[in-house]
Amino acid sequence: MVPMGHGLTLTEALCAQLGDAAPALSPVDWEIGRLVLAPEHRADVNALGHCLHLALTYSCARTRVDHYYAACTHVLSRLYRRFEFAAFARDVPLAGTGKAYTLIRGKPAQIAQALEGKLPTLRPQ
Repeated sequence: MVPMGHGLTLTEALCAQLGDAAPALSPVDWEIGRLVLAPEHRADVNALGHCLHLALTYSCARTRVDHYYAACTHVLSRLYRRFEFAAFARDVPLAGTGKAYTLIRGKPAQIAQALEGKLPTLRPQ
């Protein structure tokens, strides 16, 4: 995760293209970056929920977080909807590439509530 408002994130670069349609970003907003999973774990439908839970718990215990942001494919944005993220821009092109992104954001309290009951109880190994 990377703090917003410092020009460090992909989401900020893409939001710059939106002009006045972009939400106001601040240093208490955070971008959730890449989630890298080993191939044998990619089919686990609960993996994203577990990772979000860990990130939310860790970050909110250490700093103020108003919103989480992410730049992702349209398909992944639909998955993130399960966890109360909402798309605010679609098909935003990344200059110099053939890639386009959907920009999403969510509030920590709403994400935490969405995670409740969706994660199986974790058992010590």
